[in-house]
Amino acid sequence: MSAEYLKRILSARVYDVAIESPLDFAPLISARLKNEVWLKREDTQPIFSFKLRGAYNRMVRLTPEQAAAGVVASSAGNHAQGVALAAQKLGIRAKIVMPQTTAQIKVDAVRRLGATVILKGDNYDGAFEFASQLCAEEGLTFVHPYDDPDVIAGQGTVGMEILKQHGGRLDAIFVPVGGGGLIGGIAAFVKELRPEIKVIGVEPEDADAMAQSLKAGRRVKLGSVGSLADGVAVRQVGIETFRLAQTLVDEVIVVSNDEICGAVKEIYEDRRSILEPSGALAYAGLRRYVDREDTKGQVFVAIASGANMNFDRLRHISERAEIGERREAVVAVTIPERPGSFRQFCAAIGARSVTEFNYRYADANQAHVFVGLQIAGASELKEVIDLLVGIGYETIDLTDNEVAKLHVRHMVGGRAPQVGTETMLNFQFPERPGALMNFLQRMGERWNISLFHYRNHGADFGRVLVGLQIPDSESDDLNVFLRDLEYSYTNETGNAAIGLFL
Repeated sequence: MSAEYLKRILSARVYDVAIESPLDFAPLISARLKNEVWLKREDTQPIFSFKLRGAYNRMVRLTPEQAAAGVVASSAGNHAQGVALAAQKLGIRAKIVMPQTTAQIKVDAVRRLGATVILKGDNYDGAFEFASQLCAEEGLTFVHPYDDPDVIAGQGTVGMEILKQHGGRLDAIFVPVGGGGLIGGIAAFVKELRPEIKVIGVEPEDADAMAQSLKAGRRVKLGSVGSLADGVAVRQVGIETFRLAQTLVDEVIVVSNDEICGAVKEIYEDRRSILEPSGALAYAGLRRYVDREDTKGQVFVAIASGANMNFDRLRHISERAEIGERREAVVAVTIPERPGSFRQFCAAIGARSVTEFNYRYADANQAHVFVGLQIAGASELKEVIDLLVGIGYETIDLTDNEVAKLHVRHMVGGRAPQVGTETMLNFQFPERPGALMNFLQRMGERWNISLFHYRNHGADFGRVLVGLQIPDSESDDLNVFLRDLEYSYTNETGNAAIGLFL
């Protein structure tokens, strides 16, 4: 299997549009992790992503008839730009179907390359369905973003370059995984020539289709995917890419979104380059691997796969980076409601810096405070919590509580006892005009909204916390409403942070 792909990769046509990207040593990261870390800089490509490799290698092999008819692709970003650039270079007509939620910066980038952009659907699945329809109606050739041998071979040239650029000891290559085209190509080349090198995939915890599929022994289709690392937000990996991964990939590591944000920051500090979240994903996995295995003195490569960052998303990343690096913790602490209690609390935590302190009077006996603390790692967080509990402060770790970090920290204000029965739902609203009105119209006048919080994070989905006054007798009606609404959500009524602060 690897030998077949070795030939395909060695003969891949990518350098008409792609560059041999640098393999940069990362000195600050290497010193911090006590391992030798190199970054394969695919963010320096003409479209700031590796995706042009596979797209061009597929399209340059079209028959004259296929080229004359044109191509179609469905994508929310980097693959779209790769297909558009390849079409421009080859003089081929290209239609790119993008979800209506796609950021304008990505739509404009594709249009500048000369492709026709069609906005259809709220997500990739909707765009893919319409692109497939165009293939049937107009005789266009579909350029798949990952599940195509020519696309896989084009992406595999990244692995070919790594072995060419780094001829010495190499212990592992960390690769971001979406549909699996990049890791399939890299693994096929590397395992044929240097089988001792580990090829390790990395996925976000809210888009881990490959990890779940390898564990199940079959392709698993996720019900929904997160949007922070949208470059890898794929509900189901490819048939061919899964086949390659089963045989050639050593493991897939799953990381949190906070860890991804921390990785973006660390790479910026080392290379002064701002990667998109999926572009920093591989390094986030490398860091978790080092922590898990406690390795020292090994040699690693992480693929810096892209830099098509939506600028608005930087706010969210900067908020979460310190937590992702385990340099900040978020805790809820109950202190006595009396003069001087804040000073006594600060004295208890000693020289550690307080990064955030949110408080509002709730009752005459005790106060619940939302506190951010600078720490040196997970072990120090345990020390702080043990210290506070030992003094007599009730303390809850909220560092991994998504609702607390996304909503509650901006809303601390005490409870509203007059509200009565309240259901708290955390929604993902599509970032498009009419999403809120659709929610309100479908709900009608059945229930009162007791709380509503939304902050834009430059993502394709808005995270919205909603409180609804719903009698227990109408729980079935609520379930029907949520099913028909078709917005992804979680019920957070029992969330500790909400119970304490809202």
